[in-house]
Amino acid sequence: MNAGMGMSMRQAALVAGFTSFAPLVLGGVPFAEFYVFARLIVPGDTAETVLNILANRSLFLTGVFAHLITFVADVILAWALYVLLVPVHRALSLLTAWFRLVYTAVALSALMHLVSAFRLLDDGTFAETFGPEQLHAHVEVLIKSFKYEWSLSIAIFGIHVALLGYLVARSRYIPRILGVLLVIAGLGYVINYLRPYLYPDLDTRFISITFFGELIFAVWLLVRGWRITEPAH
Repeated sequence: MNAGMGMSMRQAALVAGFTSFAPLVLGGVPFAEFYVFARLIVPGDTAETVLNILANRSLFLTGVFAHLITFVADVILAWALYVLLVPVHRALSLLTAWFRLVYTAVALSALMHLVSAFRLLDDGTFAETFGPEQLHAHVEVLIKSFKYEWSLSIAIFGIHVALLGYLVARSRYIPRILGVLLVIAGLGYVINYLRPYLYPDLDTRFISITFFGELIFAVWLLVRGWRITEPAH
């Protein structure tokens, strides 16, 4: 049992594995981004987007709550990973956890733009006050603000994943190759999600293959985490 942590490293590994993997199965960010919002938000066509959201209010809110589920899991995961990796380097493990918490805060702030867009559309008085054109312009700004701030949050998340990979690679109780895969995944996140800010015309979709490192790590924690041995002090 880690001193003062109240949880063993084996327990931390299993909690981290579950909170990493469960949102993918139960409906988290991938479900929201690649199914819900990809289906409802039409790039370059705000009028169509507005019609889609109004016709699918429940689905849109499901996407918002799917994000919230993942953010709650992220807070738990930051804690579990800190406990798991604190024997490697306490200060760096704490910094890694803080990067995940900062990502969660920025991402939650971004998500509030979608909540505001929904409120504008769901409350009919706003349509009467602004008129269709102004209402659509407000919705477009909110959706674009969400996308840009979401990209920034994922870049911060990439820094977290890269630091996590470094800690894993330095540990003697988790395979070094998993750390290497996490570092690659973290760099992939940073490169891909800084695109709107630094190189908007560059196609970075090919980098998405690097993200499997995070999934492989989560599966390893679930399957092999219970066999982790506490390091001798």
